[in-house]
Amino acid sequence: MIWTYGTYELDDDASRVDVDAVWAFLSTDAYWGRSRTRADFEAQLTTAWRVVGVYEAATGRLVGFARAISDGVALAYLSDVFVTAEARGKGLGKELVATMIDRGPGARFRWGLHTSDAHGLYRQYGFADPDDRYLERPGQI
Repeated sequence: MIWTYGTYELDDDASRVDVDAVWAFLSTDAYWGRSRTRADFEAQLTTAWRVVGVYEAATGRLVGFARAISDGVALAYLSDVFVTAEARGKGLGKELVATMIDRGPGARFRWGLHTSDAHGLYRQYGFADPDDRYLERPGQI
């Protein structure tokens, strides 16, 4: 489905994702993405429950992306969220998160994510510190 936001489109059609553009960002600009290989990322993309891309409507160029994994019933995890530097400051990050978590099949799910620098953005969408029922085993990467 396509949502319009100013001169941009947000689309959850996985076949539209410019894999090269996403990989270019994740492998160079994203602190969380540099430890993966391209093969790792492509495997994650292939098995993603849902992806949302942000595109310039006039050119179709990808300027934002988010990926989610889920059990498809009650739980989802938000990952690889970004907006390119030249497209920031226009509200696209907020639209991207809202589209992923509120405008789709996971709107009633319990969502999780990890971030080092975007707590303020995610708190606007109900993300908070874990409750006392949540435990996590950190990865070895």
